[in-house]
Amino acid sequence: MQTVVVDHPLVAHKLTTLRDERTDSPTFRSLTDELVTLLAYEATREVRVEPVQVVTPVAPMTGTKLSSPTPLVVPILRAGLGMLDGMMRLVPTGEVGFLGMARNEETLEAITYAERLPADLTGRQCYVLDPMLATGGTLAAAIRFLVDRGADHITCIVLLAAPEGLTALESGLAGVSVPVTVVTAAVDERLNEKGYIVPGLGDAGDRLYGLAE
Repeated sequence: MQTVVVDHPLVAHKLTTLRDERTDSPTFRSLTDELVTLLAYEATREVRVEPVQVVTPVAPMTGTKLSSPTPLVVPILRAGLGMLDGMMRLVPTGEVGFLGMARNEETLEAITYAERLPADLTGRQCYVLDPMLATGGTLAAAIRFLVDRGADHITCIVLLAAPEGLTALESGLAGVSVPVTVVTAAVDERLNEKGYIVPGLGDAGDRLYGLAE
C-alpha cells in the first residue's frame, strides 16, 4: 500500500478552513468540492490511457484519451457523496458506483448496508471517496468488496488520515494482491478514545449535511 500526502499551499489553505469549527455547512461543502479536485489531480496520475488520433486546425497528431473501461468512482455513503462532484469534474467520463458503509460506534467495525455497483469489475480501476481514514475499517472493507468483484487497481481519496488508520488499513489488506494507494491532504496526529481523528475536522458527514448519523 502506498500513501501520498499532497503537499501544496492551496491544499493546506482549504484544509485549514475545513478544520475551523466556525465554517458553516455551505462553505464546508464548497471547500470539500474544491479540495477533492486538487487531490484527484494527484490521485489520477496513474489513470489508464491510450493513444488517439486527432486532427488539429494545423495538422494530424497522436493524442491521449482515457482507456476503456473508464474509471469507476465509488463514494462511500453518506459523507463520500460530498466528494463526488469534485472528483467527477476531473474525470467526467468516469462511471459512478455507490457503496453504503457505516462504522459501528461501539465496535468501530464497518458494516455494509447498501451497494449499487457492477457485478463484474474485472480490469477496472476504482477510485474510492471517503472523507476520513480514521480506524481504517470502512476503507479496508470497501477495498476488499471491490477486489472480490474483480477490481485490479484501487486509489482511495481521503481528506484526512490518522496514523493508526493507515496502519490498520495496511494490516486489513493483508493478502490483497492489487495495488492500493491512499491520497490525502494530511496525516494527523492520532485517534482519540472515540475513534475520531485529532485534531481532525469533526464529523465530516454532519458538517457537510448538518444532520446527525
